[in-house]
Amino acid sequence: MAILSELVLYPVKSCAGIWLPEATLTRAGLEHENIHDREWMVVSEDGQFLSQREHPRMALVVPRLAGGMLELSAPGMPRLDIGLAMPDAAYAATRDVQVWDDRLPAFDCGAAAAAWFSQVLGMPCRLVRFHTHARRLASARWTGKLLAPTRFADAFPLLVIGAASLADLNDKLRAAGRDSLPMNRFRPNLVIDAMEPFEEDYVESFALGAAQVRPVKPCARCPIPSVDQSSGLRGPDPLDILLSYRRKPAMDDAICFGMNAIVSAGEGERLRVGQQVEVALAF
Repeated sequence: MAILSELVLYPVKSCAGIWLPEATLTRAGLEHENIHDREWMVVSEDGQFLSQREHPRMALVVPRLAGGMLELSAPGMPRLDIGLAMPDAAYAATRDVQVWDDRLPAFDCGAAAAAWFSQVLGMPCRLVRFHTHARRLASARWTGKLLAPTRFADAFPLLVIGAASLADLNDKLRAAGRDSLPMNRFRPNLVIDAMEPFEEDYVESFALGAAQVRPVKPCARCPIPSVDQSSGLRGPDPLDILLSYRRKPAMDDAICFGMNAIVSAGEGERLRVGQQVEVALAF
C-alpha cells in the first residue's frame, strides 16, 4: 500500500516551504492554521510575480507559523511578522498583479514588508496576499468539467511526486558522478512512497481517506531544481539527465517530473503523513 510520506505548504510563492505532519485539503490546495498554499506572493513594482527562476535567493526566505503569525526569516535580516487576519476588502490597499496569463487584484502587505523583501532580493518589490474577491481557475483543458481554484501557484492546486521517482533520478545522477538531490528541489505538496518510479504519471486518482486527488497534467520543469534550497545558489541542473528519459510528447517534448493535481472529492479532509493512499491507475 502506498503511503503519504511528505506534506509541504508554501505560504509565499517561490520561498521555502513548511514540512507538516498534517494539513487540511481544500479545493485550492493545502491549508494549515488558516494559512493557505501560495497565499502570498512577491511582485515587482508593476505587479509581475517574482520567482526563484530569476531570483534564487527567494529560497532563503523561510516561513514559520507561530502565535497566530506568519514569521519570515532570511540571512542577515530581522524577522518579518505577517498578521493572519484577512484585510477588510472595502478599505485595504490593493494592487493588480500578474501570474503568468492571469491578471487579478491582491491585497498589498504594506511598506515594511515591501522594504524587507526589497532588501532580501536587492530590487524594489512588494509582498501581496490573495484577495478575497479574486478568482483563479486551473486550465479546463486539463481539469475537464471540474472547476479547480488555485491561489498564486503557477497553475494547479497541488503537485504530487512519488518518492521512487526521485530515487530513480538520483541513481542516474550518481551513475554520472553527480550528487543526489533532495526532494525540496522539486517543491511538491504531496510525496507518495511505496510506488514504482513515475507511477504517478499513470494514476487516475489517489484516495486519502475520503479525499480524492486526481493527477491531471505532467509538471513541465523549469530551472528551479538547479537551485540549492539551503544556499539560494544555482548548482548543476538535473534537467540534462531528465532530458534523456523524461520528455513528454504530449507536452511538446517538455521535460516532466511530478504531476499537477486537483481535488475531486473530500474538501476539508485532514491529511496526515504516514496515512495509507489507495492508488487507482488510469488503465
